[in-house]
Amino acid sequence: MDKAVILAAGESSRFWPLNLKHKSLFYLMGKPLIWWTLKGLEEEKIKEVFIVQSSKKDVEKELKKFKLKLKINFLIQKKSLGTGNALYLTRNYLKEPFFVLNGDVVCSQEVIKEMKKAFKNLKKNEGLIFGQETKTPFLFGMIKEKEGKILEIVEKPKVWKEKKKIKVSGIYCLNPQFFHYYEKVKKEPTDFESALNLFAKKEGLKLVFSKKTEQELPTFLKYPWHLFKIRDYLFKNFLKEEIKGNVKISKNVILEGKIFIGEGTKIFENAVLKGPCYIGENCTIGSFSLVRENCNFEENCAIGAFCETKNVIFQKNCSTHSGYLGDSILGSEVKIGAEIITSNVRLDRKTIFAQVKEKNIDTNLDHLGTVIGDFTVLGSKVNVMPGKLIGPFCRIYPNSLISKNVKEKTIFKNKNFGN
Repeated sequence: MDKAVILAAGESSRFWPLNLKHKSLFYLMGKPLIWWTLKGLEEEKIKEVFIVQSSKKDVEKELKKFKLKLKINFLIQKKSLGTGNALYLTRNYLKEPFFVLNGDVVCSQEVIKEMKKAFKNLKKNEGLIFGQETKTPFLFGMIKEKEGKILEIVEKPKVWKEKKKIKVSGIYCLNPQFFHYYEKVKKEPTDFESALNLFAKKEGLKLVFSKKTEQELPTFLKYPWHLFKIRDYLFKNFLKEEIKGNVKISKNVILEGKIFIGEGTKIFENAVLKGPCYIGENCTIGSFSLVRENCNFEENCAIGAFCETKNVIFQKNCSTHSGYLGDSILGSEVKIGAEIITSNVRLDRKTIFAQVKEKNIDTNLDHLGTVIGDFTVLGSKVNVMPGKLIGPFCRIYPNSLISKNVKEKTIFKNKNFGN
C-alpha cells in the first residue's frame, strides 16, 4: 500500500474565526499542518497522494512553497457535498487498497504505522478504521464493535449508551470496492457513514484501537482550541533546541528549557524565555518581556516590552505591546495595542464554554483566553473575557470589554468612548 487520499475541501466552519483558509493550512513550527501530515506519510513510504481541495485551490497554492518526495495530485470538489463525495472523486485513480485521512493529522506517521501492521491480518476486501476513546461522543461518529469487528458507525449521537466510547478518528484503510457501496446509498450529508456501514456489513471493517488519549495522539481538528494539543504533539516530537544564524540576543536575557529561535530574530535586554517554545524567523521579543511555556510565534511576530505571554499561538506578522496574553490564538496580521488583557480563567474555575455556530460548546478546558481572526486590530487597554472569539477584519477600540463573540468586519466601540 503506497497511496493515500487527503481530504481538505471542507469549509472549516467550526474553525471560525481562523477559517479564511482551510484549517489544514494553519501554521505551527514554521509549516502548515498539512505539511506535517504529508511528511509523516512520506516517512511511512507512501509514494502518491491525492489531495481533494475546494475550488479556491488554497491548499495547492500553499504547498507549492515546500518540497516533498511524494507525488501529489490535486482534485477539486466544486461544491461542498461532504466527505463521501470528496472521496468519490478519487475513484478512477485507486485500484489497490489506500489510506484516507484529513489534512490536519500531524501524527500521521505514527497512525499509519499502526494501520499497516493491522492490514497484514485482513481478509480480502476488508477495511480498517482507526479509533480512540473519547469523552465527547456527541462530537464524532461513534463505533459499535465486538471483538474488533465494527458493527455500526453512529454519527454524533446525542446519547451514547455503549460501554466503550470509541470515536471514528477520520483515518481509514479502504479498498476500491468501497466506491461500489457508496454508489448504492442515498446522497446526503451522512452518506459516507452510510456507505461505511454497508461496507462493514458486506465486506467487513476492523477496528485499529489506539490506547493513547486524544491529548497524546491528536487525530482531529474541529475547533480552534484543539490546536493546543496538536502544538503539544509537535513540540514533544519535533521541536529542536536550536538558535539559527543572525540572531541577536541582548544582555541579561534568560533562556530556559527547549527553545527554537529562527534566523534574524532579535531578543532585547532582560527578556525571559521559558521552553518549550518556538520562535520563527525575524521575530522581535521586547525588553523585560516574559515568554512562558508552550508559545509558538510564526515569522515576523513582535512581542513588546513588558508583555507576558503563556501558552499562545501567533500566526505570521502579529504584534502586541505590553499586557498579558494567555491560552490564546491569533491569526495572521493581528495587531494589538498596549495593556491588553486576555482573561483566561473563570472566577468559579469551571470549564470554559465557547460559542460556535450559535451553539455553546464546552471546551473541556479550564484555561482559555481568546481566538482572534486574521487582520483584526485591537486598541490599547482591551480586556477579553474567557473563551470569547473575535472575527477577522475587526477594529476593537481602546478600553473595550469583550464579553461576547465579535463577528467579522465589526467596528467595536464602547458607548462611552466618545467621537
